[in-house]
Amino acid sequence: MPLLPESLIDPLWVEFAALIEAERRPEFDPAHPWGCHRRRIPDRLVFEHVLAALVHGSGYERIATPGCSDRTIRRRLAQWAAAGVGEQVLRAALAGYDQMIGLDLDDLSADGAITKAPCGGEVAGCNPVDRGKQGTKRSVVCDGAGIPLHLISARANDHDSPLLKPTLIGIYDMIGPLTERPCLHLDRGYDSGLSCTGLERPANEVVGVSLQVEARTLQATIRTSAIP
Repeated sequence: MPLLPESLIDPLWVEFAALIEAERRPEFDPAHPWGCHRRRIPDRLVFEHVLAALVHGSGYERIATPGCSDRTIRRRLAQWAAAGVGEQVLRAALAGYDQMIGLDLDDLSADGAITKAPCGGEVAGCNPVDRGKQGTKRSVVCDGAGIPLHLISARANDHDSPLLKPTLIGIYDMIGPLTERPCLHLDRGYDSGLSCTGLERPANEVVGVSLQVEARTLQATIRTSAIP
């Protein structure tokens, strides 16, 4: 039994296929020296496996099937990420949510979280709360209902305050400039002179936020899928 009904998967795939230009992708890998070999795994099949991983909350190894391995899922996700498809999907999702339900942009919240990064990477660093193991910090800003608007990654040992400005400016890239000046609730990790200096002109002009520092933990659960 599928995790999602076909009535939901089909319209999602239509939107996603337009972003990755699935119809123009060749049937065989063009890098193969003989120009043939085995057919590529269809993008639709990989897309359904990614949805299953997001809904089920498990790793790619658990949802892999004989027709689509976990390595295939990771490779295809890496290709889509390199092409900037992730940002386009988030932008389209936010636009659709705002049209059907409405984003609560009068009361924004920003916070950071540290996660493990056992495989390392460009944004991995020594985790100060995990005995110096590799970790990644994610700085995210959400609307009043906990819908994530923008997220950036940094090393686990980076301070939160330098991440505030790029986190907020990313709202402009996702949904455009805010028409009003909402209240912004920040975790105490952002409470520094650097945050106030960084928001004094550039971010206020682009995003239009009034800085209000509060020791409030972000009350939103964000499920992310790591892309190698």
